[in-house]
Amino acid sequence: MIRVARCAPGLLGGSAGLVRDFVLGKQTADGGFQDRAGRSDLYYTVFGLQSLLALEAPFAVGPLRSYLAAFGDGDGLDFVHLSCLARCRALLRDAENFALNKSRSGDGSRGAGEEKSGFRDRSLARRIEAHRSADGGYHPAPGSPSGTAYAAFLALGAHQDLRIPLPGPARLADALRPLATPDGAWANERPPLAASTNPTAAALAVLGALRPLSVSRKTGRWLLAQSHPLGGFRASPLAPLPDLLSTATALHALAALGIPIESVREPCLGFIDSLWSNEGGFHGHWHDDRLDVEYAFHGLLALGRLA
Repeated sequence: MIRVARCAPGLLGGSAGLVRDFVLGKQTADGGFQDRAGRSDLYYTVFGLQSLLALEAPFAVGPLRSYLAAFGDGDGLDFVHLSCLARCRALLRDAENFALNKSRSGDGSRGAGEEKSGFRDRSLARRIEAHRSADGGYHPAPGSPSGTAYAAFLALGAHQDLRIPLPGPARLADALRPLATPDGAWANERPPLAASTNPTAAALAVLGALRPLSVSRKTGRWLLAQSHPLGGFRASPLAPLPDLLSTATALHALAALGIPIESVREPCLGFIDSLWSNEGGFHGHWHDDRLDVEYAFHGLLALGRLA
């Protein structure tokens, strides 16, 4: 996704610098990135880091390293934030490897206790594995009988970020089957009453990573059908308006399926432009009056695919 988002400046032009400055401005003194209430949060830190890596922008890595170290092996974190901790550490590793931080951090040295990272990462992986559901999937609540598409996406990504093989990958793929709907898409959880755009994109990402991706042509048609006449994609067939998250994930999933997006390209560009703010961020939808780093990255990802 970061590689795709790196194509966004081709469409943003000079405005790419505004996005960079907006995201940099959301990094707090403790090293994390702000949520919508102005507090540091691991979830938003993921999107702040992904945005800066996509824009190849230097940032203050020293405070970030300290911020992440304070979470240890994730004791006390919920499932989503456990996966975010794994992602943030991988993104920090990428930033250090590419030396994107040197102009602001003063040095690229590693923090104290880095030699213990292997033990810490294995412990974090065990905490994530505690959310394995009885059907072989993952669920935010430990001990659940069945998993969700979103949790499967997060768990697989966390294992990849930690560079620890996912236990029982075939079981995870099989756990997604009951979430499939007759129209070729996926619901997030059982029973699969209705399909949604983001769970469909999550399921496709997981299945594509675990085995050669072979899906029905109905899947591509279903995804394209979620495009809105005024541009963008809806979260579900019942959603009245498009949103930026669904637009980014739908475009990304269509690309994974090898489905041309020319028919929706110009309307999507117009939709994303309607969400743009000259502060350097993107609104999540037409009724959203706030800006944050999560939607900054969704905007970059969507524009990257359209580019």
